[in-house]
Amino acid sequence: MRILFTKNIDPVIISKALGEDITADCVEVIKTTPIIIPPFDLKNYSLIFTSVNGVAAFFKNRFRPNEDFTAKNYNKIYCVGDKTKKALRKNGFGTFKVLKNADVLSQFIIGHCQHEQFLHFCGNLAINVLDKDLPLQNIKYKKVTIYNTEEINPLITEKYHAAVFFSPSGVRSFAKRNSLENMKLFSIGETTSGELRNYTKGKIFTSEDNNLTSIFELIRKEAWSND
Repeated sequence: MRILFTKNIDPVIISKALGEDITADCVEVIKTTPIIIPPFDLKNYSLIFTSVNGVAAFFKNRFRPNEDFTAKNYNKIYCVGDKTKKALRKNGFGTFKVLKNADVLSQFIIGHCQHEQFLHFCGNLAINVLDKDLPLQNIKYKKVTIYNTEEINPLITEKYHAAVFFSPSGVRSFAKRNSLENMKLFSIGETTSGELRNYTKGKIFTSEDNNLTSIFELIRKEAWSND
C-alpha cells in the first residue's frame, strides 16, 4: 500500500509505526511564516494556543507569560493537543489545561472560565470556533494573528491508495488541484474531517486524538479493511 502524508514526517518514524508493508511519501501542502507584531502587556489575560506554529511565533516575538500563580496577574495557559503542550514545555512553560480540539476547549471555557479574558495566538486561517462561541457568552476574547498560513496547492501526479490530512487548510490546499476520490482518506481530528466532507462523500477515517500516535493506530487498523 502507498500512502501520501500531506506534511513532512520523519521517514524513520513512519516506517517504525506502520511497518514495511506500507510505503509512504510526504508532501508539504501548506507553508507557515511567523509574523512580527508590536509588543504588548499580557497582564490579566489567559492565553490560548491551538497549534505548534502559534507557540513558535509567540516566543519568536519574545513574549514571556507570567506563570507565578501566587502573583496577582499571572497568565493561565490553555492549549489544544499534546504537540502544542510539548512545544510550550520545550520553551519552559506548563499548561493550565489541555483539551482535545477547539470545540472542546470552547465548551470548557464557557462552562468553567466565564470571568477570565483571553488572548488567542493563532494563524490567519485559524478556524472560527472560539471567536464565534465565546463572545456570544459575554466572554472577553481576542484573536492575535501571529503567523500566516499559505496554501501551496501542489499538483500530485503519483497515485496513492490513501492520503492523510492534518488540518482544514491542508485539505483545501490539496483539493484545489487534486481529486480525493479512489483513495482511503485519513484525518487527524474531527475539524479536518469536516473540511474533507466539503469535497467528498467518501468515507473518512478520523483519528480519536490529534496526534501522530493516534493517526498511526488508525492507519494500522483500517489500511487493509474493505471500507
